[in-house]
Amino acid sequence: MTIPARDLLETARRELAPGPDDNRLVPLVAAGKAGREVLGALAGEQYRIINSDWRSFLTLAARGGDGPTREFFAGLAHGEGLVLPKLVTFAAACGMDEAALREYRPRAGCQAYPAYVAWLALNADPRDAVLALVANFAAWGEYCGAVARGLREHYGFDDNGCAFFDFFASPAPEVEQQALAAVQTALDAGWDSATALGYGRLVQDYELMFWNTLAG
Repeated sequence: MTIPARDLLETARRELAPGPDDNRLVPLVAAGKAGREVLGALAGEQYRIINSDWRSFLTLAARGGDGPTREFFAGLAHGEGLVLPKLVTFAAACGMDEAALREYRPRAGCQAYPAYVAWLALNADPRDAVLALVANFAAWGEYCGAVARGLREHYGFDDNGCAFFDFFASPAPEVEQQALAAVQTALDAGWDSATALGYGRLVQDYELMFWNTLAG
């Protein structure tokens, strides 16, 4: 009998979840102990990540072999387009205009994450990429929620300045339903999730590398 997609997603999230002390930067921002220059670097790195992931998700949508997989990645790409202006607003609150964002010199440890997502877009079975990426979304959302609270409580950022992080911290039931549909379609077709879980572990490792590179 085919296992339900929801069970597989919950198992993947549980197995791939980071430990409470694995991320060194988010607790610093949440407590107001990170320097403002770190916030600017966060904006600069994310500017490149959002633009890169947008293209990667469109590539995965184009490569998807079934409708639900294509819809999932097309939805993610649409979200990147929606959130990019919010990132520019966050950067402005950090004292960086778009020229400064474009001129920012990224760090290899931060850009390893989007480089790996781009690798998945070109090399992975898109069905594997669905599970690998969606398993990481819960941790990313929690990090963004903690950063948003820290920005408001300790750095004086208003709702506009926090909107980038609020976007990812907010529940996204449509994305969840699209992910479930894509995974269930794959399972019904006899897809094996073992490779996807391996990809997911690397996604999580690169995610932590991003934050911890900024933590110094």
